[in-house]
Amino acid sequence: MATTLKDVALKAGVSVKTVSNVVNNYPYVTDAIRLRVKAAINELQYQPNLSARYLRKGRSGILAFANPDLSNAYFSEIGQVVIEAAKARSYTVLLDHTGGERSNEQDVVRGLSPHLIDGVILSPFALEPEDLQPRQESIPIVLLGDRIYDVPYDHVTYDNVATARLATQHLLSLGRRRIAALGVQEAEARETETSRLRLRGYLEALEEAGVPLDPHLIIRGLPSFSRFYGARAMRQLLSLDTPPDAIFCFNDLLALGAMRAIFEADYRVPEDIAVVGFDDIEEGRYAVPSLTTIAPDKQKIGDLAVAFLLGRIDGTRTGPPERIEVSCQLIVRESSTLRG
Repeated sequence: MATTLKDVALKAGVSVKTVSNVVNNYPYVTDAIRLRVKAAINELQYQPNLSARYLRKGRSGILAFANPDLSNAYFSEIGQVVIEAAKARSYTVLLDHTGGERSNEQDVVRGLSPHLIDGVILSPFALEPEDLQPRQESIPIVLLGDRIYDVPYDHVTYDNVATARLATQHLLSLGRRRIAALGVQEAEARETETSRLRLRGYLEALEEAGVPLDPHLIIRGLPSFSRFYGARAMRQLLSLDTPPDAIFCFNDLLALGAMRAIFEADYRVPEDIAVVGFDDIEEGRYAVPSLTTIAPDKQKIGDLAVAFLLGRIDGTRTGPPERIEVSCQLIVRESSTLRG
């Protein structure tokens, strides 16, 4: 039989209300009594009934983390941070793979089903502004990623233009001049927001350096940011009369696929073609050669998203919605710079 609050109260010689105050970390208990109650909890191995607690508050104790591609390690690594941050606040996280489909993202925004989740951290790919307009039954939402909506929700992101410019400037500083851009992804005949912003940063860096643009070095129309399409696009670049001497890939998976195609064509990285990715996923750190990349602060992204969401759920975050940009840094590894 499970240990109850009453059992702990009898063991500690206090009231059930006092035990509840200790369990919920309320300040209305003296240090001596708090220690006595905690000793009784440990001895009896009492586990709070979180389901009952959330039921009393009209909540489920469940958050959703919804993203377009769980197979992408970037989203998996963000998800791990979200899970740990939520767990520290006694919340469970439901992972939802939307596939970048508008209908799936709409389901998440509506709460998946009545009373299933208390709030959602969403990285939208296909939603339109009207999908995110608050309704009477709306649940708290925190947005991640590049798409900017004029809606009253907190948003955690980073400066894609500045970071893409930084990646391209790094390659330019190495004396590379035929720098390709790999990752212009299109949906419904238009560039996705991530592609548009990172392409803009790439073009700005070339213009600032006075390097003329060769349109053949921009690979467009990628169905997804995957190793497969990275390798296929790289083979297209290698078939040019004058192949690139460097490539900026809009994520690390594309870069890993591109490096495989470079190896298969008997070119060398970085001697013949330098490569820079984006995301700093773990796989890139252990690739051969290791991958130079742009590293967003994924720990801070996940921590802020959970803190913002729970603040809205608990009612402790009452100010206007904020759009927060976290820092990113260029991490230089072997794929762009020869080992000394």
